Amino acid sequence: MRWTRSFRAGAVLAAAVLGLTACGGDGQPAAASKGGTPIVVASFNFTDSQILAELYSQALEARGYPVTRKFNIGSRELIYPSLKSGELQFIPEYQGAAISSGFNEQAPKDSNSEHAKLAELFAPAGVVLFSYAPAENKNTYIVQADLAKAQGLTKISDLRRLGNVVLGGPPECGTRANCFVGFRDTYKLNVTFQSIQEAGPRLQQLNSGALTVIPVDSVSPPTADPAYTVLQDDLGVVDTENIVPAVNKKVADERGADFADTVNAVSAKLTTDQLRELNKRVDADGDAVADVARDWLSRQGLA
Repeated sequence: MRWTRSFRAGAVLAAAVLGLTACGGDGQPAAASKGGTPIVVASFNFTDSQILAELYSQALEARGYPVTRKFNIGSRELIYPSLKSGELQFIPEYQGAAISSGFNEQAPKDSNSEHAKLAELFAPAGVVLFSYAPAENKNTYIVQADLAKAQGLTKISDLRRLGNVVLGGPPECGTRANCFVGFRDTYKLNVTFQSIQEAGPRLQQLNSGALTVIPVDSVSPPTADPAYTVLQDDLGVVDTENIVPAVNKKVADERGADFADTVNAVSAKLTTDQLRELNKRVDADGDAVADVARDWLSRQGLA
């Protein structure tokens, strides 16, 4: 999961949501249709979340639902109070991170149980969950492919063969059970931690051999690069992170079954590999979020 999904901003910043610009995928105000006020779709402040929010927004618009976009907001600490109040009405979430970071609870180890627990946690706030997608975006650990081949590394526990392991990650990794603490306490590795904030420098240090292993997003290009080997999390320190739409209950009830079916149809088609490709098109190729979303929906017959 992206580390930016955890709470970082003060609650006082929640008022900033009020001033965000609402616009359609082409930068123009969303047109009203199908009656009622526009559905306010939000995103976190990273590419993957913005792509997901745009996919759902365009799919809804293709069915005639009015949408207002409030993207690139930031952390859950900003979004959750506004989702509860109805100021924001729809956010593509990540199940495990929502439980652990959004509610400070222990996430179950399977997708169905996570979905049930997150739905229970959201219920008092008047927020419901729709179906979760097969697609995930979670912490994934990679090593150099040459090292993996030479040492027979296929899973994290295989790192014991190396003796000393150097794990590089963002500062938060040093205190989290799904990162350094899990490597030390669950995997029982002889591991040291180097704090490196940005993903690019971490990858450079891995390439140089200064680091043994680093976390990356499961939808990031290195996970599909033959220069690296993705290690299986065989002891399950990382939660599943299926994409799931969280929706203000009043809006979901008012919009009814067709609204839910439209959203669920998008989720049903989303896979991790597809999400990785969409992220690559935006982050590496420079394509616009609205364009890659439109192309994907067209290929899936959803717009």
